[in-house]
Amino acid sequence: MFITDDIKYIGVNDHEIDLFEGQYIVPNGMAYNSYIIIDGKTAVMDSVDRRFAAEWIGNIKSVLGERKPDYLIVQHMEPDHSAGISMFMSEFPEASIVSSLQAFQMMNNFFGTSFENRRIIVSGGSSLSLGKHGLSFVGAPMVHWPEVIVTYDAFSKTLFSADGFGKFGALDAEEEWDCEARRYYIGIVGKYGPQVQSLLKKASALDISRICPLHGPVLSENLGHYIELYDTWSSYRPESKGAVIAYTSVYGHTKEAAELLGARLEEAGVKVSMHDLARTDMAEAVEDAFRYDTVVFATTTYNMGIFPFMSSFINHLTERGFKNRRIAMIENGSWAPVAIKIMKQMLEGCKGLSFAENNVTLKSALNEDSRNMIGLLAEELSK
Repeated sequence: MFITDDIKYIGVNDHEIDLFEGQYIVPNGMAYNSYIIIDGKTAVMDSVDRRFAAEWIGNIKSVLGERKPDYLIVQHMEPDHSAGISMFMSEFPEASIVSSLQAFQMMNNFFGTSFENRRIIVSGGSSLSLGKHGLSFVGAPMVHWPEVIVTYDAFSKTLFSADGFGKFGALDAEEEWDCEARRYYIGIVGKYGPQVQSLLKKASALDISRICPLHGPVLSENLGHYIELYDTWSSYRPESKGAVIAYTSVYGHTKEAAELLGARLEEAGVKVSMHDLARTDMAEAVEDAFRYDTVVFATTTYNMGIFPFMSSFINHLTERGFKNRRIAMIENGSWAPVAIKIMKQMLEGCKGLSFAENNVTLKSALNEDSRNMIGLLAEELSK
């Protein structure tokens, strides 16, 4: 794949994987992106997952022919982007590695060596000339690992963005960017909004014509759309108006209450996204909680706590910096309902939350009183 006359794609598609990072369902696989810049010197941008390292080396040789790469630039040491480093260094003994000091320390942990005699240490503000392509490095710590750097090529106006602007899905999958990029961002990078904001500020000073991420497609059109979404996500602002109703239900009564609320809200013109937390893809539910401006938590009291799937859901939100949302709650308990109290306690550290006045308590099953309470809650949330 040609990115420009001098920049080629040498990454791989993975349709063997079922769970990315051991937890995220990826029905359309993953792409592990790598690029090569061909100039007076040649630079390979990042490696790939170990299962595809030989294919990646073959891609390098196919593009370069008789030439050899001069540099391997390592922006991020997560194994899906670094596992081929040792094979590369064996295959191309004249090449040097360019990376941050912290990345070289991680290489020693992964490979038993930090390639002391073949390394070039860079940091934010460092540069590397390949010829007409002048590369400058920008520090991006905790986006989403501490060693991360991103690379800007002034000649082609290309930002190599490491895991930033990535998405789930192999490159041959036809799917909307926004949805799988949002799920990827919230799940993997979402905790580090302030660090992403810092990187966006640095990037705003650059003249960027395309973004080459380590996952997902090269972005070269309507860059403002992608940057605006990243600004929204990393600022923890709601992206859309609507209500997420996330519920757990043992015998169906809490589900019935959640569905009744959802129907009432839809009748009032509110966009509703329903998630049965025991059966949904948890990452989808978390994604929606960060996407919409209202979240309804509906669960049972369980062992004097809350149902485990709801507890897990709230933990996923809080560890990712959940904030700036309107919150409503439905609880169910046959004799001692305490779910609302516990859920509020779990959300205490979240900033910018506003709580509905008309929360709902069921005792076992819906009755006339609780149906009326749901009506009042729907009226409040639809304003």
